[in-house]
This record gives sequence, structure tokens and C-alpha cells, in this order.
Amino acid sequence: MSSLLNKVVLVTGAGRGTGRVHCERFADEGADVVLLDHVDAAEDLKDTAQLVRDRGRRAVTGLADVTSLGEVAAAVDAGVVELGRLDVIVANAGIHTPGGPAWEISAQDWQHTMDVNLTGVWHTVRAAVPHLGPDGGSVVIISSTNGLRGTAGTAHYTASKHAVVGLARTLANELGPRNIRVNTVHPGAVATPMVRNAATYKRLRPDLDNPTEADAAEVLIARHVLPVPWVEPVDVANAVVFLASDHARYITGAQLVVDAGLTQKTT
Repeated sequence: MSSLLNKVVLVTGAGRGTGRVHCERFADEGADVVLLDHVDAAEDLKDTAQLVRDRGRRAVTGLADVTSLGEVAAAVDAGVVELGRLDVIVANAGIHTPGGPAWEISAQDWQHTMDVNLTGVWHTVRAAVPHLGPDGGSVVIISSTNGLRGTAGTAHYTASKHAVVGLARTLANELGPRNIRVNTVHPGAVATPMVRNAATYKRLRPDLDNPTEADAAEVLIARHVLPVPWVEPVDVANAVVFLASDHARYITGAQLVVDAGLTQKTT
């Protein structure tokens, strides 16, 4: 997608998982990247930056907790100064903590989830949008299939992912006159450690004492229209790159779902 050549992209949660793959894909398309992540992911962030540089593109890293507007603003400002511009914002950082019935979720887990998944997105947008130039740009917010439907046992996560859709729709209206597009991407199960771990396998297969990945995959396949247990991180990154590019130049306020048919399953 040549429209991204020499553009500058900001990605939060860039150290690992889908955030890392977003950075790789943007570099593949000729973009330079400002990579942000929490201090706990500092070493991972360095590795992601090297993957960008290995593709011949510039990479600037910043350590910032998205729950702190000051940290995010300082990191974004420094990245833009070094790379000279900003064209695309990818608000990717998010968490999924263990849940339960809504009335049993602790106040701390509820608040922390909102602080990262909702307020963290707002902080990212607030800090970065002023840097988008006169030619406009693109904001892509990573939500979830839980941002489109309810799922038992995930009230805190589901509420936060619904909330960013409302934020994105509002931003699309506010920023449209500046030729800035705002969209959300809604992954289902993705083949990252957030899904591929023993705790998730146990949640999916409570009937087994020590469920394996294959046991959990059976459940996930049954939930999908397409016969796969999950999508790959690159599938999500491809959707993000598309929305950031001129190929999506008239798409704004939209929700792009990447879920192997999870939200369309009728039986």
C-alpha cells in the first residue's frame, strides 16, 4: 500500500502480541513507527523496534503507561520531534483481566480495566491528534468482538470495549472536517499469549482437569463460522493497515470485524 510510504505511525502496546505485528506490517508498507509501551515491556519494545529497522524503516521507542496522560504526551511529543511528523494513530494497548459475574468483579479490577482500555485510548488520542498535519490522517482503535456483543463473565472488559466504539464514533464526527478518519477493529480470538495460555484453556474446558491447546481449540472452532480456532495477529494487523491507508480513504466511524465469523454464528 504505497499510500503509507514515508508516513509516521504511532502504535501503543507495541512491545509484544498484535502490537508488535502492527509495527512490522506498517514497516513493510514503508512507514516509520513511534512505538510506545509500559516500562515492563521495555526489552520487548527494543526487539520490536529492531524488527522495524530490519525492514529499513525508522523506529523511535517511548516508555509510557497509557493510564498517565503526562507520560503518553511526553513520549508522543518526543517521537514526533525525532521523526518529524505524525500521520496515523493506532490505539492498541489493552488488557483482559480475569472476570466473573458482574457483581463479583472487584472494584480494583473494574477500574484498572477502564483506566487502560478506555481512558488509555482517550489519553493516546488526546496526546497525538494535535500532531496530525493539515493533510489529515487516520486513527485506528483496537476494540474486540466484546465491543459488539455481551459475553458472560467479562463485564469490565466488555464495557470498556463497547465504550471505545462510542468514543471512536464521536471522534469521527469531530475530526472528519480535518480529514481525519476514525475507525475501530474488532478481533475475536487471536493466536497470542492472551488466548493461548493454561488459564484460558481451563476456562474454555472446565470439564477437564488439564486441558490442552487442542482441547480449547475444539471449543473455539465450534464458535466460528470458519473452521479455525483463532485468527493470526497478522490478520488483525492487515485490517489496521487497510484502515490507515488511502484504500480506506472514505471509511470513517466504522467497525471492522476480524473474527472468523464469531459474531455471525447462528447455530
